[in-house]
Amino acid sequence: MSQLEKIYGVHAVQALLQHHSKRVKQIWLSEGRSEPRLQALLTLAAENRVAVGQAERRELDTWVEGVHQGVVAEVSPSQVWGEAMLEELLERSETPPLILVLDGVTDPHNLGACLRTADAAGATAVVIPKDKSATLTAVVRKVACGAAEVIPLVAVTNLARTLEKLQQRGLWVVGTAGEAEQEIYQQDLTGPLVMIMGAEGRGMRRLTRDHCDFLVKLPMAGSVSSLNVSVATGVCLFEAVRQRQGKR
Repeated sequence: MSQLEKIYGVHAVQALLQHHSKRVKQIWLSEGRSEPRLQALLTLAAENRVAVGQAERRELDTWVEGVHQGVVAEVSPSQVWGEAMLEELLERSETPPLILVLDGVTDPHNLGACLRTADAAGATAVVIPKDKSATLTAVVRKVACGAAEVIPLVAVTNLARTLEKLQQRGLWVVGTAGEAEQEIYQQDLTGPLVMIMGAEGRGMRRLTRDHCDFLVKLPMAGSVSSLNVSVATGVCLFEAVRQRQGKR
């Protein structure tokens, strides 16, 4: 049991049952929970023969850090993919790929929110460096509301080398930087694309920046100089979606 992870929250656990049911070993519900929104989760658990037990809410509180909504699942360890998966995804892609790169985002809440946005935008994958970056945790899965179970998260040893390989495959690399001269709305995002978002506070690393084909910025009309990375990710990815739908 010590090797199992605990994933919590209604949406995160339901997504696990939908997409990776074999990883789910046991589900625990807070005693007395019986509201309608749990029915879909219980139905999936029954269909996949996953045991469901009950525990006191205060006991669940000691198992996880965060708002568990009275639902905790014990699951086999998280899956973070390597570069081979990225190659496979590109080979299988029938539309121009859209890859989100997070260059050293360390806040798990931001990573979870970016995964959720990337899934909503139809991104091919999310790429992170193996070192100095948040990775899949129960908090990330909870914030992602199920997206962490759907969109591939790829961790690479050398981000600069990965960007070079993607460029060799015909993908254009667009980085976001506050000092860029061109706004994102002026940049063509319709082709095979890598969108890079920098880390909280310091932005992209110099070596990452050096591998960008284009640099873009978001127009900031107010008094703040930048947006939270997950918010900026949403703006950038959905501008790419808008352009790809022919509304550019």
